[in-house]
Order: sequence, then C-alpha cells, then structure tokens
Amino acid sequence: MTHIARSGKDRAFDIVNYGFAILLILAIIYPLWFIIIASFSNPSDVATGQVWFWPKHWSLKGYEALFNQPIIWRSYLNTILYTGIGTLFALLVNIPAGYALSRDDLLGRKWINLAYVIPMFISGGLVPVYLTVKGVGLLNSFWVMIIPFAVSPYNIIVARTFFKQTIPASLWEAAQVDGSGTFRYFFQIVIPLSKAVLAVVGLWTAVGIWNQWFNALIYLQDQNLQPLQLILRRILITNQQLAGNTTGQLAAELQQLADMMKYASIVISTLPIMALYPFLQKYFNQGVMLGSVKG
Repeated sequence: MTHIARSGKDRAFDIVNYGFAILLILAIIYPLWFIIIASFSNPSDVATGQVWFWPKHWSLKGYEALFNQPIIWRSYLNTILYTGIGTLFALLVNIPAGYALSRDDLLGRKWINLAYVIPMFISGGLVPVYLTVKGVGLLNSFWVMIIPFAVSPYNIIVARTFFKQTIPASLWEAAQVDGSGTFRYFFQIVIPLSKAVLAVVGLWTAVGIWNQWFNALIYLQDQNLQPLQLILRRILITNQQLAGNTTGQLAAELQQLADMMKYASIVISTLPIMALYPFLQKYFNQGVMLGSVKG
C-alpha cells in the first residue's frame, strides 16, 4: 500500500478540526456535568461560584429534601408507567399506520396522507381537545396520558418513509408466492427488518412522554395520578415562593435549598432517559437518515 505524505496544511487543518470538535464536545458536556456536581455540592459553594469541576464540600440536602416528599415516589412510578405503556401503545398505533401508507395499493393513499399532514400545521386548539377528552370519559384518569395523544403524524410519516425506502416490494411478492398474508408478512418479515425505525420512534415517544407536564396540568386533578415532572414543578415553585416571602438569613437558606432541589430534580428526572441512549444509539444513528433521499 502506497503511503501518501500529508502536507503541513493538511495537518494544520486536522488540528483545527479536532480542536474545534473537542471544544464543541466540552461546551455540550460541561453544563450537564455542572448540574450533576452542583446537585451534590454545598449550596453556599455553588452560590459563591466555588464549584467548577468537582464539589468542594459534598452535600445531599437537595436529594434529601426531594425524597422526603412522599408524593415523589408515587409520581416517579406514574411517569415510568406512562412512559412504558404510552410508548408501546404509540408504536402499536403509528408503526402499522406508517406501513399502510407506504403501500402503493392502499385505496385513497394520497388523501389519507394529506389528512395526516394537515394536523401537523393546524391544531384543533386546547378547548376542543379538552371537551373531547372530557366527553369520552378520560378526564382525570390514568389513560388520559396515553390514548388521546398517541397518534403522531410526524412519526407516521417517518415510519412511512422508512418502509417505502428500506423494505423492497419484491419481499411482499415473494411472501405472496409462499402463501403469506398481509398480517403475517407485516409481523414476521417487516417488523424484524425495522428495528431502526422502531428504536427511533420509540425513543422520541418515550422522551416526549417522560418530559410531559402540560397535559397532566390540564387533564389530571388527582395528585396520585400526576407524573414526576408536574410534581417537581410544583415543589420548586412552592420553595421559590417560600424563599420570596421570607427575609434575612432564612430567606438565603431557603433560596439555596431551592437551588439544590432544582439541580437534584434535573438529575433524577433526566437520568433514566439518558441511560437509554447507549442501548439505542446504533439504531438512533441509522434513524437520523430515515428521511434522506437515496442515490
């Protein structure tokens, strides 16, 4: 193999590229790292700017204050259930819809596609949706966080593009020769070949449900059904109000505690979702190009 000597300009270009990439990575990672170390640091050290890369004095006050709230554990369980069941239900709804729209023999496919595209730009509004949810009896129930918002036109279009570009029509023809029907073909052939789109749509859906708090604020009045994000929001607002209604040393201590709880809440609310990325990363990298045009 012939070795091609690199010029000084090429090496300088590589150094600049690697240097820029390292700076970009640090700019992304450091804020996340600071949140983690700040959640374990003494509040006064964080407030005075003494925490940079490692806690100066370790403290678990923020976590203790959060976990001493009995409703936290119930809301955490609610969020896990909403995310797990909601993701499975969304996949059950969106993936078959995307596959159906990818079939050229679907009757009225053009108009059905248009029906999915329009809601991406025009929403019915909060009041009609609320009245619909109330009318079907889902208001203030467990399933209000799962069923009404499971259909995602964007995810359906992504799935449709994947099936259209990745699953060749010859597979369906071969399956028909072997006596396979539509359902058997979909579950035994299409689904095993669609791990990338399943992982991507599932991850997008899980992140959206995990971070959801507005729907819970509107449709859930029962505190025992509310998710973690809404409970954390209420706790943080309450602590900020307490700090604002007091003066002197007590106000400073309450403000520091509120900041500690804020950092701790960010960590405990994002850690489970961040733990999923290493397992889905290879599929997610493939899914980034799902909508690209093949040459």
